[in-house]
Amino acid sequence: MGSSRGWLAPASLALSSLFTSASTHAQNDELDALFGPAQTPAKPSPSPTPSPSPSISLSAQTPPPVLRTSPAALEEIIVTAQRREESLQDTPISISALGEDELTVGGIGGLADIGASVPSLQIEPFPTSNATLRFYIRGMGIIDAQITQDPAIGVYADGVYIARSTGTAFEVADLERIEVLRGPQGTLYGRNTIGGAINLVTRRPDVDETSFRQDVTVGDRNRIKLKSVLNVPLADNLAVKLALAGSQIDGHVENLGPGGDYGDRRSVSGRLDVRWFPADAWTVDYSYDRSEIDFYNYQYQAVFTPEGDKGQLELIKREAQANSVFSDTRLNALATGMPLEESGTLINGHALTVQRTFEHFDLKYIGAYRDLKESFYTDLGGGAGSTAYRLDTHRYDGPAATSLQGGPTPLVIPFIAQDQSSHELQIVGSTPTGHIDYVAGLFWFEESAVEDWQPMVHQFSAAANPVATTPGLGELVSALGPRLVAFNRIFNEIENDSSAVFGQATWTPQAWQRRLHLTLGYRYSRDKRFARKTKQAPTFVEINQGGQGIGINLGNPLPLPSNPLTDLIFDNVSLAGADTFDAVPGQIKFSDSSFSFVSAFDYSDDSNLYAKYVEAYKSGGFNTRDPHIDGNNEYGFGFGDGFDKEKVRSWEIGLKSLWLQRRLRLNASAFYTDYRDMQINFILAGTVSDTKTTNAGKARMWGLETDASVVLSHNLRLSGSYAYLNADITQVTDALSGENVANQYQFNSAPEHSVAAHIDWTFAHLQRTSLTLNLGYQYTSAREGGANAGAPVDLPAFDLVNAYLGTSPAAWGRWQISAGLWVRNLLDSDHEISAIDNLPHADRAVLWNEPRTYGLDLRVTF
Repeated sequence: MGSSRGWLAPASLALSSLFTSASTHAQNDELDALFGPAQTPAKPSPSPTPSPSPSISLSAQTPPPVLRTSPAALEEIIVTAQRREESLQDTPISISALGEDELTVGGIGGLADIGASVPSLQIEPFPTSNATLRFYIRGMGIIDAQITQDPAIGVYADGVYIARSTGTAFEVADLERIEVLRGPQGTLYGRNTIGGAINLVTRRPDVDETSFRQDVTVGDRNRIKLKSVLNVPLADNLAVKLALAGSQIDGHVENLGPGGDYGDRRSVSGRLDVRWFPADAWTVDYSYDRSEIDFYNYQYQAVFTPEGDKGQLELIKREAQANSVFSDTRLNALATGMPLEESGTLINGHALTVQRTFEHFDLKYIGAYRDLKESFYTDLGGGAGSTAYRLDTHRYDGPAATSLQGGPTPLVIPFIAQDQSSHELQIVGSTPTGHIDYVAGLFWFEESAVEDWQPMVHQFSAAANPVATTPGLGELVSALGPRLVAFNRIFNEIENDSSAVFGQATWTPQAWQRRLHLTLGYRYSRDKRFARKTKQAPTFVEINQGGQGIGINLGNPLPLPSNPLTDLIFDNVSLAGADTFDAVPGQIKFSDSSFSFVSAFDYSDDSNLYAKYVEAYKSGGFNTRDPHIDGNNEYGFGFGDGFDKEKVRSWEIGLKSLWLQRRLRLNASAFYTDYRDMQINFILAGTVSDTKTTNAGKARMWGLETDASVVLSHNLRLSGSYAYLNADITQVTDALSGENVANQYQFNSAPEHSVAAHIDWTFAHLQRTSLTLNLGYQYTSAREGGANAGAPVDLPAFDLVNAYLGTSPAAWGRWQISAGLWVRNLLDSDHEISAIDNLPHADRAVLWNEPRTYGLDLRVTF
């Protein structure tokens, strides 16, 4: 994949050059009065931000920095969580909305950055790719990222569903806001939203005026970030907007070995938007976006020595341990043995939205095509710079490779490639009397993807040393020098399609002064999934015989010399029971009906209560880590059989309220969720990563969520959020015994407590600008890092403090300039963000959070 480094600065220079040739008129906005009586309008107006949308940039639980003065009252927040623009306070969903100011203060450019701002939302990197994210809301998510398994959290960009979690750490070039919907969204959003949904909303072109914005960020670790946005009206009914963003940053762990440094990252993203009003009541929006990320994956740092059973790798674990570095505190440097290679992600997306407005309803079509390719090179070795113990896909030259294919295996950087297309037709409107609001639509989606680890590639290699467990073999070990070497060749394919019809109607009867709102929703979905798996995984033992190294395939052990050492090796590492997959297909179909019912009551003009029942499902699929082709094994099922959908049913009550003349916002919800046909991964005894997946589980979750914001004065605003979660797996039926083994499983990334709090204080008013200090605090209690109870992958509680000191926009002629100094992780606290226990050299290995980082933001607008 080509590097993005070359056009980081030219991107912004090109936009600047384009802008200087565009004419415009100066704008000079007067600042509002700094003091005066609080305003209490019936419907507060949005803040005057440059946007073609009536939405404004405020969050339900994190306040914006007061970078401009405003009345001492909370502004209205507009969201589109129910496919129509409406006030957050009128939306019967537990929702957080992060607007432009929150995005600026938090340094949020995409999905990877929002976890600290939304309690109940946990975001973790995938172990083998820092560009792939795992999302959890209310404890619901998926720990694996196979192309054959879908996530539990739906991600949408301007209404377009993003099917894969692969590559979701991309940056959006001109992001307006992010909406996080907590809880199942099965009616309007459909499959794979059993935990919730995340909406990315970008800014649309403005046909009224030319505008330009240039953002520059510099900071420690060679951080540079540039973002340029140019909006140009081409006619009274036509405008285009071009946004380019580029960034670079060095990682926080140095690689003392060959290759790149861990965590180094370079990215470039661009977006072209066109808005056209071809006739009255018609709106056409087209967008093209492209993101390119080049990065080096972090290496897991070993914490615990390998005392557990490593199954087939038991004979190499002491050698692996001897060639590894261990520490229970953060290390600033590790080392690879083979060169650390660059990984990369490339994403392209096209979207077309056509809307026709009628007297009582809008008709909207959303069509989209997206493709991605992610290559991921990961070194999971011990970090000591050893080539005697390797866990990577780099070149291997040894007797095993010669025996396998007559020469060395090459460097292979595995990749995933996916493309998807979707079409959605919506009708959104109200009856002439206004008693019924409705949303209805049709949805169709298809995708194809491949996972490619070809040609035959090195997986692991290390000396086999059974002396510690089997005395008396020391001389044979010295004489034969046995090594285990494993190779892989993997090629997986999928083809999926899904269709749905959905509808939701809200009836507001004339009685009770039209304060009662009753909503009924329904969605019918059909899914068809096809997968094909190819995998060969030969394992060799290399020994010295007559002064010459030879490689012996343990899958064909006839040439294996008979002696106590080789007999022991074969007994421990025999691959009998693991099938060879030669383009083995699997196909499964299923359908689902999901209902929702909501009752809401406005007990005052500013406050309402709601109660709701919602159903949602996550589609079934296939497990590419299943070592068996079909049911001809002791478990009775294999890869080709697949697994079925899982279903959740959720009950929720909530409060949306404004108090003290709209100075205080208090929103709260309580929920109970019943989880059926839960997809459970069973780790197979004696293996490192082989699993079986079946619908064998039941679980229940309940919790509380609160969001509060208060304006104490024109210059001081406080906000806070709290989430409590109690999640238990109540039943897991063992595939062999039929017994309930729920005590062996747990929810991962389901912290019991999570807190976010913010203070915004405008403490100085100068001639041209004002100064605002934003302090943010985040606390997350301990959580599990894996699905197996008792595994040493728990993640401890942590808290973080962030600070932002910013100026309001200062007018300098036609330009407006603002700046901000920021520090993230102000107290430089250390905590682990991911833990695994399946490496040969460690029972626990971890990734650490970002250390303290700081920088300067500068924004210039015209």
